[in-house]
Amino acid sequence: MSKNLVLYFSVYGTAKTVAEEIAKQTGADLVEIQPALPYDSNRENYNALAAYAKREHDEDMRPEIKNDINIKGHDNIFIGYPMWWYTFPMIIYTLFDKYDFSGKTIIPFNTHMGSSDGGTYRTIAELEPNARVLRGLPVEMSEAERGSEKAVAKWLKALNIN
Repeated sequence: MSKNLVLYFSVYGTAKTVAEEIAKQTGADLVEIQPALPYDSNRENYNALAAYAKREHDEDMRPEIKNDINIKGHDNIFIGYPMWWYTFPMIIYTLFDKYDFSGKTIIPFNTHMGSSDGGTYRTIAELEPNARVLRGLPVEMSEAERGSEKAVAKWLKALNIN
């Protein structure tokens, strides 16, 4: 088992591509955070997804995670997600509610369309006070779609994560 784990949630595939690149460069195990009720991944229905995501946020919903995630035995846990309404999707709150990251190093990354990390890295540190949270990597969505190899390599080198 790798000491590194990449957990990611992705609907349109951009966070997934960054997650795959991180796993490739670190030799990490790769696990998708799968919602019990899948989201519509058809970009033509973006407005409906955005409205639903806003409702989840406004009502402080906690979407159920379908798959069991094993974080034991992993020291460094990369957690990736797209930005929704200037924060992370509510399923990421579910992740932090359900799993104890005490003693782990959390390394966040996200994709966005102009909001960078939206303060989510600080939020993770607040939600997981017994974990160490390193500097995250915000990747603009179109950059993620073109390939994030160089950005990921530069970030990992700065973090000294191998």
